[in-house]
Amino acid sequence: MKATRRAALSQDGRLDALGRLLAGTQISTPLRVAGVIVLLYAQPLSRVVRLTVDDVLRKGDAVLLRLGEPASPVPAPVDSLVLEHIANRDNMDTATNPASRWLFPGRRAGQPFRPDHLSALLNKVGVPAAAACGAAIRQQLLEMPAPSSQTLSATTTRPPPESSERPAGRGAGTPSGWTAQSPGAGARPGSAE
Repeated sequence: MKATRRAALSQDGRLDALGRLLAGTQISTPLRVAGVIVLLYAQPLSRVVRLTVDDVLRKGDAVLLRLGEPASPVPAPVDSLVLEHIANRDNMDTATNPASRWLFPGRRAGQPFRPDHLSALLNKVGVPAAAACGAAIRQQLLEMPAPSSQTLSATTTRPPPESSERPAGRGAGTPSGWTAQSPGAGARPGSAE
């Protein structure tokens, strides 16, 4: 099957989808939470379904989502939506999933919801997941502060001078772990000859 590329949502389209998910009580809570994570945090569904309830942290009144370090704050009203979802997760009353830690538990024992199925469900409610993720990434890039000239000059790599007054030290240019005294000098370390 040939994959089709879909253009990212516009910022207006992204905000409209976010508003529908936050206000759309006719949309199931798991779909609302998954869609909001994609639209706010630019996470692909393959990553969203791998989140666990342990990735949702409470620090006082604040709710954080661990997508990396440090954990990302979850703004209101999304925080209450996420907590409501955790309290009432689907597929928890089956014999196979009573202790599941997945934020989006699947129907199969020990497995999370399938990303392709979640994508199809989000598409049905008007949130194309891949396009939504692209829109969120674009917005994050637009909001990112421009690097300062000091930062650029400190991180710019300059080529080495054509000649150096100091001779190269013994083993200069030899990859780490390779020495002239190694058996079979020139062979990869750990490889048999």
